[in-house]
Amino acid sequence: METAALVVVLVIALALFFDFTNGFHDTANAMATPIATGALKPKAAVLLAAVLNLVGAFLSTEVAKTVSGGIVNEADISHALLPQLIFAGLIGAITWNMLTWLLGLPSSSSHALFGGLIGATLVGVGAAGINFGVVLSKVVLPAFIAPLTAGIIAFAATKAAYGITRRYDGKPDGRSGFRWGQIFTSSMVALSHGTNDAQKTMGVITLALITVGWQTGDPNGEHYHNPEFWVIVACAFTIALGTYLGGWRIIRTLGKGLTEVKPAQGFAAESSTAATILASSAFGFALSTTQVASGSVIGSGLGRRGSTVRWGTAGRIALGWLLTLPSAGAVGAVAALIVVWFGNWGVLVDALIALVVIVGLFLRSKRNAVTSANAMSDVAESGHAVETPEVPGPTRRTSRIELMRALERAERKADEAERAARRAKKLKKSGGKPSEIKAARKAAERAARKYAQAEEAAQEWERLSASRRERAKLAEWDLSVDEKEDAR
Repeated sequence: METAALVVVLVIALALFFDFTNGFHDTANAMATPIATGALKPKAAVLLAAVLNLVGAFLSTEVAKTVSGGIVNEADISHALLPQLIFAGLIGAITWNMLTWLLGLPSSSSHALFGGLIGATLVGVGAAGINFGVVLSKVVLPAFIAPLTAGIIAFAATKAAYGITRRYDGKPDGRSGFRWGQIFTSSMVALSHGTNDAQKTMGVITLALITVGWQTGDPNGEHYHNPEFWVIVACAFTIALGTYLGGWRIIRTLGKGLTEVKPAQGFAAESSTAATILASSAFGFALSTTQVASGSVIGSGLGRRGSTVRWGTAGRIALGWLLTLPSAGAVGAVAALIVVWFGNWGVLVDALIALVVIVGLFLRSKRNAVTSANAMSDVAESGHAVETPEVPGPTRRTSRIELMRALERAERKADEAERAARRAKKLKKSGGKPSEIKAARKAAERAARKYAQAEEAAQEWERLSASRRERAKLAEWDLSVDEKEDAR
């Protein structure tokens, strides 16, 4: 019993570390878009997310009960073996979380956890240890339905937001009032993340406590699988700490790797994400908040005219989703195999191997560190993100006016360059001083450079004046509004 208790303590410690990785891995779900649009400063955003994750963890326990009394048939597994299998499953989940964080891919921490547990249980006791009905109804089906639903809602909400606010508000990036709305919607996403993801770790710890008889209450009672209060507190604070540290690599991918997010677009995406996650938490669905957030960002990108969704990045993210369950399951299965071979000593071997892998991945991340200072300024490896223009692009009327000004400026610079060149030649012919000739030549060269710059600017304004699509991309204006303005 003492050995089993020690293993359970190790399981609780590893589960809390998984909770920590879940926090920094999923910070992007709530705060990537408001950081990208400038609605919130990076450090203020992660602090707000951390506080709301902490609060959200206390609001519901439905998902925790699904994990502790649904995925694994604990009644069919030896209580001496179950904590070891949970330990092995957590290793699979943490390894996948760390790897995808290093790659900047917003994969599902939830599915990594379930994959690790399923893989470990299949090796340890066989298929009888898995409740496949619950896995299908509350894990697999929501994985397909939730991101699609969130994307459709975000698409419709983005269309509605731009339809209602058809007139440009005259501020940089367009419809800047939505930035204030983003503070509220991103807060709702962070709160809903706490109600869903923090509970998965609570469920794992509760399952381990049940195996050694540390769970209070009637084993046949309705509330037996409810997490203990100290478990709720520990998981809430751990995920909040992880959230505060911020997974800046994934924030960069979601904020700019999928599409350039504008304020109205971000508002719609966050509203869709929060609504989907809160609804799933109420029904006890162990949903992937990452999949929901990614689906919402893609849907909002499709909903804004002139926006471009980077389908290459979306494809890599989707591939990561498909690989999450089997990959985490494979690592969990290998870890469980070591436990089966070596018993309690296998837990120690697993712990040492996991420590080496985690430290190795962390040290590898230091080679190209991503922090709050450069998360939105550099190009994401996984998404080739670009900077959002700080000012809106011009209308056709403005383009024409600026084109005429640029042409006039180019003509003036051409005259200046010609006069400077004539003066330099005249000084050379009249036998001027070398210093005067040298100064005249430099003046002629400067004038020629200014003329070339003015000519280039004129060509740029001519391109914008001729290209309606380019103006729409830069200014995010509706083409119908632009046509009305041209008709005046």
